[in-house]
Amino acid sequence: MEAVDNNMGGVFFVYGFGGTGKTFLYKTLSAELRARGEIVLNVSSSGIASLLLAGGRTAQSRFGISINPHESSVCTMIPGSDQAQLVEEASLIIWDKAPMMSKHCFESLDRSLSDIIKGAGNRPFGGKVVVFGGDFRQVLPIIPNAGRAEICMSALNASYLWKHCKVLKLTKNMRLLANNLSPTAAQDIKDFSEWILKVSDGKISEPNDGEVMIDIPEEFLITTADDPIEVISREVYGDPKCLKDNDDPNFFQERAILCPTNEDVGIINEYMLDQLEADKRFENNPVLTPDFLNSLKVSGVPNHKIRLKVGCPVMLLRNIDPRGGLMNGTRLQITQLAEFVLEAIVITGDRVGDKVLIPRILLTPSDTKLPFKMRRRQLPLVVAFAMTINKSQGQSLDYVGLYLPRPCFSHGQLYVVVSRVTNKKGLKVLIVDKEGKPQKETMNVVFKEVFQNLK
Repeated sequence: MEAVDNNMGGVFFVYGFGGTGKTFLYKTLSAELRARGEIVLNVSSSGIASLLLAGGRTAQSRFGISINPHESSVCTMIPGSDQAQLVEEASLIIWDKAPMMSKHCFESLDRSLSDIIKGAGNRPFGGKVVVFGGDFRQVLPIIPNAGRAEICMSALNASYLWKHCKVLKLTKNMRLLANNLSPTAAQDIKDFSEWILKVSDGKISEPNDGEVMIDIPEEFLITTADDPIEVISREVYGDPKCLKDNDDPNFFQERAILCPTNEDVGIINEYMLDQLEADKRFENNPVLTPDFLNSLKVSGVPNHKIRLKVGCPVMLLRNIDPRGGLMNGTRLQITQLAEFVLEAIVITGDRVGDKVLIPRILLTPSDTKLPFKMRRRQLPLVVAFAMTINKSQGQSLDYVGLYLPRPCFSHGQLYVVVSRVTNKKGLKVLIVDKEGKPQKETMNVVFKEVFQNLK
């Protein structure tokens, strides 16, 4: 606040694990400055996380950051445009979930603000006060086919900007201060929180130099599973017969099954769709191309054929209406299906229960190795009974089922799962081997070098 009041500029990083009050702090800073008539820009690296902040947007849409930035890229903001003027007039920029994005995103913004803001000099971000926030224990930037060193070197704290950052740490779990919390409940939350931190810091089964097998406490484990998919689905969603008439948006809002890969997610979603007793609908996109093109599966674009039913939860894959809360990662429940559009109710964010229409749009893969550019006109949706661990970042859930037919393979994935639940009673873990037999241990991946310069 002193930096804003005195127009000093400055870069800060609010570092803390889940439940320490980072979002509360962002909201308080925003409310105080906006009450004075000043402009605060709230952005996040995740679409679903941006909905938690007043006026929140994704960083890419707010600043025009490239989808695949590199060491010399800049934002698409044009000096003198409305977008550039808004950023120039802002007193404070708050960027949540910063560790999820490549350092090139922040460096792109730094270069652009130096061009846009007059008299910026050599000050970082053109002399603006910027507050980053997040947790380096969570999943780091995703780089296809990258190794450990390349992933760690792409993080924010490996950027030339990090030397300008003042790290502010939040260490107290605010959930322990909730009203009407019994001593037993408080102790349970404390014990669970301490176990989560040991997982995130790689302090279980030490020495841990990247990958190590750890035992999962028995209270979270599912130890008998003749049919693993059925068991994990029943643990999270209950009796499949109850899904048909369930029109409560909070039911799907507070629960999800998480898996490491899209392949496992697809298997569970197909099983859950079979349990819904609703009229089937297959969305076949009228793309007049050979079968080969229709069979391609690329990141960020739904498959050529989408299977949907009334009542099933889905997730948006594009920012359709950022101001209206329809962001990449927003979850919905289908209420009606038509030929080229569907009706759904929102089940995440502050618009829970609102009815929206989702049309077909042109979708292009953001990153693909195909030797040609591909577009598909289709619904920007994917079924969301289950989702990948990476996609769940920024969401808080009451009931989480972790299905591990294969182990976690990236830094922080296991931590992300166990920190999604608000109560340890809502966490169930099913680990199976190649024969489908339940196991008690799984892989925990922690790259400890990413924590070295956080003091």
